[in-house]
Amino acid sequence: MTDTASSNRARASRAKGVSTRVAVHGVLAGYTLIAIFPVVLVILNSFKNRRGIFTDPLGLPGEGTFSLEGYATVLTQGDFATYFSNSLIVTVTALFLILLLGAMAAHALAEYRFRFNTLLGIYLILGIMVPIRLGTVAILELMVDLNLVNTLLALILVYTAQGLPVAVFILTEFMRTLSRDIKDCARVDGLSEYRIFFEVVVPLIRPVLATVAVFSMIPIWNDLWFPLILASGDATKTVTLGVQQFIGQYTVNWSAVLASLSIAILPVLGALRPVLAPAYRRHHIGRRQGLTPHHPEVRRSVRTHATRRPQVLWRGQGDPRRRPANQGR
Repeated sequence: MTDTASSNRARASRAKGVSTRVAVHGVLAGYTLIAIFPVVLVILNSFKNRRGIFTDPLGLPGEGTFSLEGYATVLTQGDFATYFSNSLIVTVTALFLILLLGAMAAHALAEYRFRFNTLLGIYLILGIMVPIRLGTVAILELMVDLNLVNTLLALILVYTAQGLPVAVFILTEFMRTLSRDIKDCARVDGLSEYRIFFEVVVPLIRPVLATVAVFSMIPIWNDLWFPLILASGDATKTVTLGVQQFIGQYTVNWSAVLASLSIAILPVLGALRPVLAPAYRRHHIGRRQGLTPHHPEVRRSVRTHATRRPQVLWRGQGDPRRRPANQGR
């Protein structure tokens, strides 16, 4: 009787867990479809002429609607290659500064204890709460005084300041979970604080850096506000600002607009790979080995494959010149 009751409870618990997983996956799948649908719609309509866009916006490009005139317009009219390269330069440089300065600031806040540690962390977190666009007038006046208007450097500085609070917040919380024993061993072996940061800490936080990079890149790449105010010249226009040339006061070249947006989407999709790849790898390894995605072996395999950090060779480890005397050469 007891065995029957316990088996019934176990069966009910498993059924409840399955129903919960189905509901969660259903919600996530619905949200994914809602997020992907506009992207697919833009890409499909970029291969249509104007009549196909307005008569059948949800259909596939057909014999009477297929057209590459939008892409031809983008490549021939204006200087879209320059706009794309400007966006690429601004985004890559700003991301490099955000990750470098944010990781160093987070390491200092998580590793060292000093008098105003907590207050400094709160001050940086306030940057998340206050939108940077509230200071547009002051930023514009500062850039005019520094003679940086219509330069890419102005955008790089603004975007770096915009992304640092989020980067510091996420990286600080993760770095506080790292073991101090590894860093203490490195200090005993004579590594400087800079070498500890670059050779020990950075390889351990590589997955988190990829996440911060994605969250920081998308607002920078899609931004229209600051390029319109600080870099509206033809030589410094970004992709989002360059799309506006196809939007007139009375007419809009929808084929060219959708084609330019489709080209602009590609770097964003490429940036999502470092975040989506570990999840796919975990699912693939779990199915291949007959394990659940949350099994410890699957997590360990994915983590090892994702980080792939190089072995840090500290002084006295692995150096044949420092072998003990009782070991053979």
